[in-house]
Amino acid sequence: MPFELPENLHPDCAPLAWMLGTWRGNGHGDYPTIDAFQFGQELIFTHDGRPFFHYFARSWIIDENGEKVRDAALETGFIRCRPGGDIEVTLSHNIGFVEIWHGKAGDGKLEISTDAVARTESAKEYVGGHRLYGNVEGDLLYAFDMAAMGQQLQPHLWARLKRA
Repeated sequence: MPFELPENLHPDCAPLAWMLGTWRGNGHGDYPTIDAFQFGQELIFTHDGRPFFHYFARSWIIDENGEKVRDAALETGFIRCRPGGDIEVTLSHNIGFVEIWHGKAGDGKLEISTDAVARTESAKEYVGGHRLYGNVEGDLLYAFDMAAMGQQLQPHLWARLKRA
């Protein structure tokens, strides 16, 4: 699907311009403290000309036939683009935590790691993560490694999404 750069794209956002728009697809999840699962997902990246993107993601658990079983995670936040491809991200999650991430963008990829995590009293233990997003053959591929529930940082989620 063709993609056109917005006329009002802030120059600091150029390394991530390929992410703008809506992406949909399926992924897989696994972790030592849970059963493996498959999910559907939608990611939306928007901007208004200032040096940040608004980000919203929603996911749902799917069965072996790709049919929705139930709603799953929601997250929203801001990807703050800095000069030279430096990135700051703030995310808030429906499961009771907020995060601050730092990283770098360029050459069709975004790589970020957590700097801070805060949890509500009822949230499960989650202490940090690492995310890698890449433009691969025009699709958005990503992987999320997580440290939680007494486990060290390790793979948790990975998905391939197509531009909607």
